[in-house]
Amino acid sequence: MLTLVDGLGHLSYVVAGDGPPVVLVHAGVADHRMWDAVVPDLAKRHTVVRYDLRGFGESAPPGGPFRESDDLCRLLDHLGHERVRLVGASWGGRVAVDFGIAHPDRVHSLALLAPPWPGYDWSADMVAYDEAETVALASGDLDAAVQVNLDMWLRGPARQWADVGAGLADRLRGPLRTSLVNQGVVAECSQDPVKSGLSAVSVPTLVGIGRLDVADFQDIARRYASEIPDATLVEFATAAHLVALDAPAELTAVLGPFLAR
Repeated sequence: MLTLVDGLGHLSYVVAGDGPPVVLVHAGVADHRMWDAVVPDLAKRHTVVRYDLRGFGESAPPGGPFRESDDLCRLLDHLGHERVRLVGASWGGRVAVDFGIAHPDRVHSLALLAPPWPGYDWSADMVAYDEAETVALASGDLDAAVQVNLDMWLRGPARQWADVGAGLADRLRGPLRTSLVNQGVVAECSQDPVKSGLSAVSVPTLVGIGRLDVADFQDIARRYASEIPDATLVEFATAAHLVALDAPAELTAVLGPFLAR
């Protein structure tokens, strides 16, 4: 991987392909490798940029206050990309939205896969998940905290582990551990994004959701699709929260024509 060094540490990134630039922003339980299965197809027609958010993957934990949208802007400046197509998964989807609001002239389109909604009134199941993770981390049981997250975000509420793709849990376990180890310092240093409503998003937007995902996120996806002016909702029948891992072929089949707009 390549690195962009700044006063807060460094961001790690990788670039593949050639053509109009597409930036893939990973979920908060993963790193840039969650996109491995979709990159080869996208790189046939695009310059595909993947990076690890601060405190994830190979990027250093933040050394001071930061905004993820500022980091993305800094990376695009470093690579010489004036305007890009953004694809974000889960928390990465929210980073993409915040960047699009803060820098509307630098975004050609947005694809948001199960992004969270700030201030959402979470269900009892989501509250129970958060409490289970908190208890595991407080007791120093990192393995238990990883498993809580795998059960919620990879397996999901609607299927058994036998129904999850072979090897996916092992691929996600390491990135998850890194994110959990660093989540305290990331939360402490993370600054609130620029405030604005979704009506400020003025570019074509695709909102994707797995039909096997948590009910909260299915509701949130529909909310994004209804409140962003030029948004289309796409549902993935075989996917839970992490569509790029569960249904990469279906995802690239949707992203291809959307990104070509």
